[in-house]
Amino acid sequence: MSAAISSNIASHLAVMAERQPDRPAVLFPARRDGHGAHYTQYTFRELDTVSSQMARGFERIGIRRGTRAALLVPPSLDFFALTFALFKVGAVPVLIDPGIGLSNFANCLAEAEPQAFIGISKAQAARVLLGWAPSVSLPVTVGTRWFWGGHTLAQVRMLGATEETFSPAFPTPDGTAAILFTSGSTGPPKGVVYTHEIFTAQVEHIRALYGVQPSETDLPTFPLFALFGPALGMAAVIPEMDPTRPAQVDPVKLIEAIQRFGVTNMFGSPAVINRLGRHGEAHGVKLPTLRRAISAGAPVPAKALARFVAMLPTDAQVFTPYGATECLPVASIGSDEILGETRAQTDLGKGVCVGQPVPGLTVKIIRITDEPIAAWNDDLELPRGEIGEISVQAPHATRSYFNRPAATAQAKIPSADSKFFHRMGDVGYLDERGRIWFCGRKSHRVITRGGTLFTIPCEAIFNTHAAVFRSALVGVPRNGDTEPVICVELEAEARGRDEGKLREELLALGAKFPHTQAIRTALFHPAFPVDIRHNAKIFREKLAGWAKEQLG
Repeated sequence: MSAAISSNIASHLAVMAERQPDRPAVLFPARRDGHGAHYTQYTFRELDTVSSQMARGFERIGIRRGTRAALLVPPSLDFFALTFALFKVGAVPVLIDPGIGLSNFANCLAEAEPQAFIGISKAQAARVLLGWAPSVSLPVTVGTRWFWGGHTLAQVRMLGATEETFSPAFPTPDGTAAILFTSGSTGPPKGVVYTHEIFTAQVEHIRALYGVQPSETDLPTFPLFALFGPALGMAAVIPEMDPTRPAQVDPVKLIEAIQRFGVTNMFGSPAVINRLGRHGEAHGVKLPTLRRAISAGAPVPAKALARFVAMLPTDAQVFTPYGATECLPVASIGSDEILGETRAQTDLGKGVCVGQPVPGLTVKIIRITDEPIAAWNDDLELPRGEIGEISVQAPHATRSYFNRPAATAQAKIPSADSKFFHRMGDVGYLDERGRIWFCGRKSHRVITRGGTLFTIPCEAIFNTHAAVFRSALVGVPRNGDTEPVICVELEAEARGRDEGKLREELLALGAKFPHTQAIRTALFHPAFPVDIRHNAKIFREKLAGWAKEQLG
């Protein structure tokens, strides 16, 4: 019988295993020597078979439909097989970014209350020694069990190895498929509840937006995005890098993988795009096989985008989908449109254009408030061109946070027919063509007696200075008001220049525009605190504390 796609996201793998059984699904750099990287791999048939064995083994040790299972395994062949195995059995993977810090990590586990904990020996040691997740009764160790209890992954596979096929569980439409924790870059990390229908909708949006074909090869530099590759039929080449340190990636190793495997699709955070583009510009490197690159997590600076685009074939683009863990994608735009049109408006402080909303999604710009909104009312909506909070309604928008009713009420606006709008927590506006323009996080706006300043439009003015790598607007309480301060991180080659002269130039630049004239203080910071996941979201709260200390 031919494999059919059910609402379970894992069923996409079975379909691809039937269509292209011997094609590599995942390639992993197991080691490196004087001859370069040596890769191990799973074909689509092998990945489907191994994940089915794991799924059957999970059932036999008690990990079944609805079991919440914390997964702490780095990018590897096992990571892919385990994730698909958990989906197949109907368990609920709990995925937490390891870069959020030990305290946040412990809080996320306490909130998720997983019954199973699947992790490498180091993670199991931390669980036992630090008292993480006392709710766990089903530990599975990837590696040597030692004294962590439970089973090893090898034992699980043996228990499930009697047969090769496994029919994925058919979930209910609103049944929980996974809990994905936000990065915590703008507040405590929250567990976002995903259903299989949402995952499937995301796969279809990516396929349709970017024309992805099953014969392609992907280089995903963010682990969770890597899971879309096999579901789309792409071979996923796991990069040689620490995914929690994208700004430190070795561009030579990524380029080597792209060229070796003829990579056609790449996902990279702005930090990765920046590193590759600088290397390509310095060494004249081209990437002729790439058909597209996808970058998300934060806007890619136009300078970094232009450098990277110069490495690509003339018909290839960098696409920057806009969205969040709670709803992705919301909109998308390509580098042709950015560099050919919207960049000029961004440099004038008009915000960053993130493109047209994806099909089937409704965008409303609503008046800004920090309070919950009990029900949708048309009076909430602002006219086009006016900055407000971006709110969206879509089948692939998540409905709730796990064990966080107050946060759910804050982020969701109930509307007619049991639908809802998700408040993105971002501010922006719609232009006359219906495109979304992003103006920053709502929580980062600076409210002064003279008016409200939004981060992205203000920072864009200062970012046009050749010496500026990036800037960040913060507010500092002073004399009963809030003083807007622009913090500046310089380009490497500009460090050591006369800061007094640079400050004069920057403030003179800001004085030319109405929305930045009130900024009369500029401070130079050696290296902005940024999120681990994308190395692009600036922790403005920390910068505000630093600025307050600098100003006394």
